[in-house]
Amino acid sequence: MPAFNYTDFMRKAILPLIVLCTLLTFFCVSCATAASAEEYYAIGMAYYELGKFEDAENWLNRARQADRTMVASTYNLGRIAFERQRFAEAVRHFENILKLDPDNVLALKAAAYTRIRMGDIERAEKHYAKLLSIVPESADDGYNHALVLYAMKRYGDAEAVLERYPFSIQEKKDVLLLYARSRRAQNKIEAIDNYAAYLSNNDDNKARFEYAQALEHHELYARALEEFRKTLTDTPADSADPKKSDVRFGAARVLLVAESSTNLGITELESAISEGFNDIQAVEDLLLKRTVSAANANSIRTILNNMRRTAAEAEAEQRRIEEEANLALEENLESGS
Repeated sequence: MPAFNYTDFMRKAILPLIVLCTLLTFFCVSCATAASAEEYYAIGMAYYELGKFEDAENWLNRARQADRTMVASTYNLGRIAFERQRFAEAVRHFENILKLDPDNVLALKAAAYTRIRMGDIERAEKHYAKLLSIVPESADDGYNHALVLYAMKRYGDAEAVLERYPFSIQEKKDVLLLYARSRRAQNKIEAIDNYAAYLSNNDDNKARFEYAQALEHHELYARALEEFRKTLTDTPADSADPKKSDVRFGAARVLLVAESSTNLGITELESAISEGFNDIQAVEDLLLKRTVSAANANSIRTILNNMRRTAAEAEAEQRRIEEEANLALEENLESGS
């Protein structure tokens, strides 16, 4: 016998009865007196719990029209609009509440998150800043605020916000990783320890790749090469983030500096390119490293020439395809006329 699902039972059996009782009460009461905003609201929320958002929206709108000060109706209309991915409408409801009650915590949270979904991170950041001035102890909202600041490239501000919640940095992996990334973006050597702490309990190739890059930046080449190698081993060939060719290029860059008397870096670089690495500027930057040997520099120039030729050929082929497509289109238009 399948396990009893209380939530499913409530939704399928009890909630429809609640809706029915609410409607019967409403119609009985309305025979004698005008229905109140609270009654409209109760019906709307009953429909909301059933997932019947269109009916819920209709009744909540009645509640709001019956009592313009009824914030709960406006808030739940925003929730419905959000559930239906009508984000511009949802945020309008939430921010209308904030016009009347700027310190409404629920509306601030909802408005901030909806602004994120709309891609408006600047407005989201303002909402989170306001929210944390009211409830500074909220670590979850602090993390969300830091995420927004990080997306705005305000890395120092993101780090400062996270440092208000040291327990979360220690106990929550997502917070620790964001803390490491915020510090790495500022080229702080402390990021290395944060990445190491995170990776001691989490398998995350993208984070390990970032860790290797941080080690390389601070000239800890042996450890950097070790982490690049680990990332290469664990990264599938079809991985998009990080790409295996990007990881291999990182290893090549370290080898060209740390093993400059050998051609190991050139071999790794050629492998990266054969796997799809095509960032010509990044390869050109290798020639700016003073520790690259003359022999390896000559090999890099040869590799660059081949990359440029391949890129030019690909560009020419793309132009040819586009010209043929345009010609075919013109011929079709002429024949149609």
